[in-house]
Formats: sequence, C-alpha cells, structure tokens
Amino acid sequence: EAGLQKVVDFQDLAYGAEYLTRLEEVFSRDQKSAYPDSNFVLTVTAAKYIANAMAYDDIIRVADIKTRKSRFEEIRSQAGYNASKALLITEYFHPGATEFCSMLPVGLGRFIENRPGLFKKLDWLVNRGRRVRTDTVFWFTLLYMVSGLKKYRRKLLRHSVEHKHVNLLINTALSNVENNYPLAIEVFKCQRLIKGYSGTHQRGLSKFDRVFAGIELLEYRKDGADWAQRLRDASLQDVDGKKLDDVIKTLKSQIDASV
Repeated sequence: EAGLQKVVDFQDLAYGAEYLTRLEEVFSRDQKSAYPDSNFVLTVTAAKYIANAMAYDDIIRVADIKTRKSRFEEIRSQAGYNASKALLITEYFHPGATEFCSMLPVGLGRFIENRPGLFKKLDWLVNRGRRVRTDTVFWFTLLYMVSGLKKYRRKLLRHSVEHKHVNLLINTALSNVENNYPLAIEVFKCQRLIKGYSGTHQRGLSKFDRVFAGIELLEYRKDGADWAQRLRDASLQDVDGKKLDDVIKTLKSQIDASV
C-alpha cells in the first residue's frame, strides 16, 4: 500500500497499475519458489525497492516537492514562523548537462549526449550552482511549470533510463529465486545505491553497475547473499569506491582459489 501510494503520487494511477503488475510477477515467482519458510520476504522486499526505483529523483519531482503547500507549511513550522515577519526561502540547484538532457525527449537527449563537443558546450552553459528564491513569484512560477512536465515524463530520457534500470533489477532478482533465494532478496536491496539526481545519480549508477557485475559471480554460492551485502555496504560507505574495489578483489580471489 505504501509503495502504491508513492508511485501514484509520483506519476498517476496508470503508473500505480504498472507497479502492481511488476509486484504481481515477483509474488507469482515467490509462491512457486521451493525455498523453505520464505514467508514471502522476497515480495515484501520487492514492494519497497521497486516503488523506490519507480519514484526516482528527477528535476520534475524536486520542483513538485518544492512547490507544494505542505512543504511551505513544514518550513514555517520548523522556522518558528511569525506571521508578522517575512519568510525568505532560498533553494540551491546545481544541474549539469546530463540532467538537462534527461529532461528532453529520448531521441533529442541521446542526440546531444552522443556528441561530446555539443554536450561539453551545453555543460559549460548550464553547469553552475544557482540559488533560487522560491518565495518570489518568478521562481515559484518557474518551478511550478517544471513540475507540470510530469504528464510528459514517460517520453523523457531519464524515464527511459530508469525504466531499463528497474527491469534489470527485477530480472536479476528473479533469475536467482530458484537457485539462491536469499541472494534474490539482496539484489532488490541494491536499489539503495541509486538516489538523487545529476552527479549524485551518476555516481550511484556507476556503483550499481559494479556491484551487479560482482553479483553475477554469486548465483550458485551458498554465501552469495552475504557477499552481495558486503558489496552493497562497501559501496554505500565509500565515496571514491576504494572499499568496493577491495571487496571485489577479495571476492574474485576466493572464486579463483575455489576453481
């Protein structure tokens, strides 16, 4: 129910139906699994992380959240707002060319990304920090208009990327259900690696890809779930990826030794 509410709030009822369809696929495989005393842990875990994957952070969602009445009420409450005084709100944005392209239709966004010279010029133009006064009519209206792009989201490049990502997450988890049920659960938890937008999102995707490359080696290992957790935790704890490199190196050395 919480996952459904989240994805419907993110997009619409049709998106919620898509979420339930994906979850039903996991539940069906969970029912048929031979893992003893599973208690549908796989389905419960999937319900959370599929919802998080589908309700990804993009500029449209950020703009939507920052222009909601509930958010202004929360800020007033936290600031101890006194109606006799003015409340000034400054937001910080730092979108780059990657984020700009992600808001374009798939074909146009790919066109720019695949041309390094054009992409570099665009990044020079847009990649600078901006302090935005959302208590002013101009900036509030601009962000409100950006949030209105929500109805076009399915046609944009970022949605195409995230659609492929969530399918990879589900397919990888389900491919391990029969041989390694605990590993399938850990696969869904790897969604924690992807969050935010712009540079934060790109770093998360890079770590996600490296962790998944390690998970491909774990399917038939009894300790596969433990190794998957180690890979994920190392990635979450380390900004530059050194700890993750060390865990991957140790994993490969153990696999080579067992062969």
